[in-house]
Amino acid sequence: MSKAQDTLFRTLADPTRRAIFERLCRQGEQTVGALTARSGVSQPAVSKHLGILKQAGLVRDRQDGRQTHYSAQLRALSPLIDWTSQMTSFWEKRFDDLEDLLKRMDQ
Repeated sequence: MSKAQDTLFRTLADPTRRAIFERLCRQGEQTVGALTARSGVSQPAVSKHLGILKQAGLVRDRQDGRQTHYSAQLRALSPLIDWTSQMTSFWEKRFDDLEDLLKRMDQ
């Protein structure tokens, strides 16, 4: 597994960070205040999670006066998509091999 994949898995393993990222994906750009209002955690905690998401490349921020707006960076998921594709291919081959073995055993 690559360092990028490790970072993404580690970052998204936290349920609060994952929920924040999912909200940004579904609802688009939001301020820290908007994210805090419905998160069930404090503003400093949301800010900390956003910093970790930003460091992993999963979100980007944009200053607008005194407010910071955050948006999801879906392209940052590429290493995870690559990994899941590799795992899908791996398991599909395993199941195909198992199916072949079972057919031979039935004969």
